Amino acid sequence: MTSNARTAGIVLAILLACAGRGAANDDTGTFVIPAGTSLDVQLTSTISTKSNQTGDLFTGKTNEPIIYHGEEVVPESSMVEGHITFIQPAGRVKGKAEMRLVLDTIKIPSGQKYAIKASLKDANAQGVTIKDEGTVQGPGKSMKSAAKEAGIAAGGGAAVGALVDGGQGAMVGAAAGLVAAVVHTLAKHHGAAELPAGTDVTFLISGEVTATKTDQEAGVFVAPGAH
Repeated sequence: MTSNARTAGIVLAILLACAGRGAANDDTGTFVIPAGTSLDVQLTSTISTKSNQTGDLFTGKTNEPIIYHGEEVVPESSMVEGHITFIQPAGRVKGKAEMRLVLDTIKIPSGQKYAIKASLKDANAQGVTIKDEGTVQGPGKSMKSAAKEAGIAAGGGAAVGALVDGGQGAMVGAAAGLVAAVVHTLAKHHGAAELPAGTDVTFLISGEVTATKTDQEAGVFVAPGAH
């Protein structure tokens, strides 16, 4: 065998070995999703501060695929699952209803399941506002707005405010009627924060993560690596 032939054989062997290692890496079931990637999802379950509790799961399906290095790694209509990290029901006098949602996993049609972390960015739903850190806030009025709607002048509104803040002796005589009017107005407007099934929502990945295939037999997911 000539020197050139031996060299060519060595190069071929190296290329084949590298190709084998590349295939092995692909088989690990990991891929990178860059920071700032948006996940457009349609909810398949209803989420509400009226009926759900902290820790409850919710489900949905992706409206668009995720592309990585020119390859579709998460097809459209892949199933997603997340959980509620915080719930605060609407208060009768103080506090609008709030809940916070995060995504945990994505399951693609082939059956592979990947761990992911993403917070809620937007929701196409009436009567709710999306605040920082993916918090969904329900409808409601401030004390000042409620007093104005109830037809209470500035002085009466101050009395109501003193009562709600713990002021002593505020509820005497006519003040009792003022308080009742404002409480009624607040209760009327402080509704549940709800995202019905079928709602289109957007989740956002804040930092680059490596999605790792879930150990489906164990029923747990591997936490993603953030960079």
